[in-house]
Amino acid sequence: MPIPSPFHPRTSALCTGLRWKDWSGYHAVCSYGTCHEPEYFAFRHAAGLMDVTPLHKYDVSGPDAAAFLARVMVKNILKLRIGQVTYCCWCDEFGKLLDDGTVWRLDEHAYRVTAAEPNLAWLRRNADGFDVTIADTTERIAAVSLQGPNARAILKQVTDADMDALRFFWLTRTTIGGRDAIITRTGYTGDLGYEVWVDNDDALPLWDTLMSAGRPFGIAPTGLDALDVCRVEAGFIMNAVDYYSANHCVIEARKSTPYEAGLGWTVNLDRDPFVGQSALRAEKERGATRRFVGLEIDWDEFEALHARYGLPPELCSEAWRDPRPVYTAGGTQVGQATSGAWSPILKRNLALATVDRPHAAIGQTLRIETTVEFVRHRITATVVEKPFFDPPRKRAVAGDAS
Repeated sequence: MPIPSPFHPRTSALCTGLRWKDWSGYHAVCSYGTCHEPEYFAFRHAAGLMDVTPLHKYDVSGPDAAAFLARVMVKNILKLRIGQVTYCCWCDEFGKLLDDGTVWRLDEHAYRVTAAEPNLAWLRRNADGFDVTIADTTERIAAVSLQGPNARAILKQVTDADMDALRFFWLTRTTIGGRDAIITRTGYTGDLGYEVWVDNDDALPLWDTLMSAGRPFGIAPTGLDALDVCRVEAGFIMNAVDYYSANHCVIEARKSTPYEAGLGWTVNLDRDPFVGQSALRAEKERGATRRFVGLEIDWDEFEALHARYGLPPELCSEAWRDPRPVYTAGGTQVGQATSGAWSPILKRNLALATVDRPHAAIGQTLRIETTVEFVRHRITATVVEKPFFDPPRKRAVAGDAS
C-alpha cells in the first residue's frame, strides 16, 4: 500500500479531484482537479509546484566515491565539479540500460544519485574494492519541483542564493525560511525549472513558503498528468514506458542500449573501464540497430479519417503510453511509438518512438496505427527533430533570454 510523502497534508487537502496513483510506493497526485489542463498551463505560462519525493536518492561518499561512480555510470563522473549536476544512465555488463537519473557532486568526496527505480542493491554489488559508503536517503529527503517561466522569480522571493547566476544543471546550498535546502536547476518539463531538496521535517514549511511567495506569480500545485504532457513535448524518455530496465526484461528483445534509447550522448567510452564499456564500444563501432525518434502525426489525415465516420477528430488531453505500431508506407512494421500527446502550446500531435535505424532520419515519412470506431487504420507520421519544445529560458541565466 502506498505511503504518504512528507507533503501529503498539503497535497491531500488540495487534491479535490481525488485523482491519485502509486509512484514508487508513495501516494502521488495525478491531477488536483478533475482535469490536468490548468496545471499544464501553469507549467508553461506561470509556475507549477510538484511533489517529487518518490524519486529514489542515494548518497555516495568516501575517498573513492568519484572513481566508483565513474565505474558504474556510462558518463565519466570524475569530470564533475563541486556543485555540478549531470544527467546520465547506467547499464549492465552487456551494455543494456538499467535506469537513468542524475548525479550531483555535493563536495570533494560526496555525491548524490537520483533514480527512477530502486538501485541500492546494484550499487552495493559493484562497490567491492572501493572505499565508499552508499546510503539510501529516499525516505529522509523530501523534494519538490518548481517549473515554469516564473520559477526563478518565485525562488528569488524566498532565498538569498543568487538565482540569477545558478546555471543549468548546477546546484546551490541555501536556506528557505531559515531551513537548510539544496536547489538544483533540474526538472522534467523541458522548461525553466528547479528542484528543492530538504529534510522531511522541513517539507511543510517549504511548501507553504513557496505557495505563498508564488501566489502573485500564478503558482499552482501540479500533478503527474500535466508533467507527462510536458515531458513528451520535451522529448524526454521514461523508464518502464519508452524503455524497460534490463532487470525486468524476460526476453532480450525488450532490452535497450543507450544508443538505441537516444542516450548515446551520455556515454564516455574513452576512459578507464566501466560497466558495459566493451559492449557499448562494439555497438558504437557497428551502429545501433534502433533509434529513439520524435514523430509528428499528420493532423489533416487524422481529421479526414474521423470525418469518414461522421465524427470530429477526437484526442485525449492526457499523454498516452499504450504502444502503437509504426510502419513504412509499404506496410512493414519498423518500430513502435511508446508515448505521445497533443501539445497545447505547439498545436501539434506528437509521439516518441523507437524505430529501426534505416527509418530514423529526420524527414522520414512513416505510418502510425490509430483506431477509429474500433477499426485500425494507419496515418502519416513524420520523423522530426526533438525536443519538440525547447525554450531558450530553460538553459539561460537571467537576462540572457526570457
